[in-house]
Amino acid sequence: MKVGKLPENVLKRAVLKKTNNVRKEVLIGAGVGEDCAALKLAEDEALVISTDPITGTAKDIGKLSVYITVNDIACSGAEPFGIMLTILLPDKSLEEELREIMSDVYDVCHELNIQVMGGHTEVTRVVNQPLISITGVGKVKENKLLNTGAIKPGMDIVMTKAIGLEGTSIIAKEKYSELVNHFNKEMIERAVNFDKEILIVEDARAVRELASSMHDVTEGGIFGALWEIAEASNVGLDVDLKKIKVRQETIEICEFYGINPYKLISSGSLLVAGKDGKAIVNALSEQGIDATIIGKATDSNDRRLISNDEIRFLETPQKDELYQVIGGRD
Repeated sequence: MKVGKLPENVLKRAVLKKTNNVRKEVLIGAGVGEDCAALKLAEDEALVISTDPITGTAKDIGKLSVYITVNDIACSGAEPFGIMLTILLPDKSLEEELREIMSDVYDVCHELNIQVMGGHTEVTRVVNQPLISITGVGKVKENKLLNTGAIKPGMDIVMTKAIGLEGTSIIAKEKYSELVNHFNKEMIERAVNFDKEILIVEDARAVRELASSMHDVTEGGIFGALWEIAEASNVGLDVDLKKIKVRQETIEICEFYGINPYKLISSGSLLVAGKDGKAIVNALSEQGIDATIIGKATDSNDRRLISNDEIRFLETPQKDELYQVIGGRD
């Protein structure tokens, strides 16, 4: 198998085919596009769990890993309250590297008022760079629980911020010396600092009362995320490509490496589906968060990308473009 996210057909065939739905306590289980599990706690409260590794980069993984995991929790409408983490380090790692990772983890947890509840840390010869995997836990009233597969035809699809923020920041950090030889240093510094916008917890809080579904745009980029929400909800999509915002820094860096920004890992951007897209945009704007209605769900099987008179169709997600530039190359 190739490096990166599993192709959807492999995921369905090798992972989801034998999924056992035998427990009534499980409110949301494994499925295409579902980033969280949810368990019934009390009569009206659900536990939400999500787990994610950071494999595309070794830089700032303490911070990134917490951001990515709590983003998934927030997309379910829940409040994250704790994490457990597994850290695997190469056998030549230094203690100061581990301290830096944990310092970043605790800084973010303090910022978000969540607790590191436990985990596992070891040095091993089976990895060649630090690897961190975090399981996040949150809670939500059962009637407020959101899932990716709740989108209905006619609902608006809203996107926050811009695509490619995480991928652009990772590439700018990993390839900094190369990039500053070809571009203005200030532009590359701006790209590096896109990681400050990766957290979407506030975005989700702003609209969870208005949203029918929320989904963060991660590996596979905006095209992958759109496919996932459509597949999970069994709906079609009409998406206006021109409404999808891409920052100039992302465009320049993607053109330099010959990669597609629409297929680049994009944590920091949130997809929100709801009956009133304008109300969602206004609620986000009140919190200083940029957002745009980019399309609608349809009752068709078609997932269309529309640019003026040109129409393209979404394809099943492929390997993230990040791997064309750093790490995990074939």
